[in-house]
Amino acid sequence: MVMSKPLAIVLLSSGMDSAVCASLASKHYNLAFLHIQYGQRTAQKELECFYKLSEFFKPTKIFIAEAPFLKRIGGSSLLVETLPIPEEEEEGIPSTYVPFRNGIFLSIATAWAEVIGAEKIFIGVNQIDFSGYPDCREEFIKAFNQAILQGIKPETNIQIEVPLLYLSKREIVELGLKLDTPFELTWSCYKNNEIACGKCSSCRLRLKAFREAGVKDPLPYIEV
Repeated sequence: MVMSKPLAIVLLSSGMDSAVCASLASKHYNLAFLHIQYGQRTAQKELECFYKLSEFFKPTKIFIAEAPFLKRIGGSSLLVETLPIPEEEEEGIPSTYVPFRNGIFLSIATAWAEVIGAEKIFIGVNQIDFSGYPDCREEFIKAFNQAILQGIKPETNIQIEVPLLYLSKREIVELGLKLDTPFELTWSCYKNNEIACGKCSSCRLRLKAFREAGVKDPLPYIEV
């Protein structure tokens, strides 16, 4: 008798980290993709890439949630058009940080996991080559896992998985290549919905990772 795979939710932003998470999760789980539109500048492109990634991975379930209140709250250059997207290193927490975004996203994922019976929630947070966001740290994930245990039905077992937490961006690219992750279907740019700018912090991290891995990034850029 062949046992069916358990179900895992992947928080799929359409960035390269979440796509690599999907590749990893697919080895041992049936996939449920969760994508959240929250008023970010590149929402249109991220949604387009989400559909393409869904066609590639063929998850058993998809859920596109909307969290427009994040844009109303503001506080991030990803959400507020009058705040410039930085192109240089910033001291402290960068302006692209969306206040408690991962906490909100993981809450939505946990609620959905309870309903559909998912055992795991994969999220591509990373604290090696990252932008300094406080909700990408191991301490945050550990605390959130404890909160989940306290806040769900006692017969439910849900755990957050962060397989990329201690990998450099170069290592994430190398892992994705080994897993045949379709990087050409992903999007990382903070600014543009058509051609990646090549200058924002997210583009620069991505380009550096591919360069260090010795392979060409499949995305076109305005400036490299």
